[in-house]
Amino acid sequence: MAEEVVSDTFKLSSGQWRYDIKTLDTMNDVEPDPGPLAQVILAARQRSDSCLRSQRVDVYLICLQDHAILETLEAHPWLDLFALVLYIVVHELIHIERFSRFKQNFQATPEETHSEEARVHRLTRQIVENLPVAGIDAVLHFFAHWHGPIDALHTPDAIVPKIR
Repeated sequence: MAEEVVSDTFKLSSGQWRYDIKTLDTMNDVEPDPGPLAQVILAARQRSDSCLRSQRVDVYLICLQDHAILETLEAHPWLDLFALVLYIVVHELIHIERFSRFKQNFQATPEETHSEEARVHRLTRQIVENLPVAGIDAVLHFFAHWHGPIDALHTPDAIVPKIR
């Protein structure tokens, strides 16, 4: 569902997506991160029949931080698992769309990354807010502080669940 709504929004065909979704237990070289609910990792894949750099393809891995998602659900029992994971995956796919179309640099400064997070949260909200998914309103409320002006995110009291 996440891929479908992001593809429709950004006019992408299924052949344009180069990503995979992993969970922590399927990722050998990724350490659990206590902050984000998911992260995008850039990996390069080489065609097996070629050693040319031009045959290298960037592939993005969405690594769901299972432990952080479960801890979030435990701390906020009013959140629905499906709605939360839908929001997270849509969010990460928007990042991938922006990276792959060079709208945002994957290796950004912390300030650029923060602005990009706010931008992607607003785009995520626009995409998921009208979906007929039980629990999506609660998830939007949970991430509401990301949907306003960027300046509001710089307050020291802001509790910021990270997705990227």
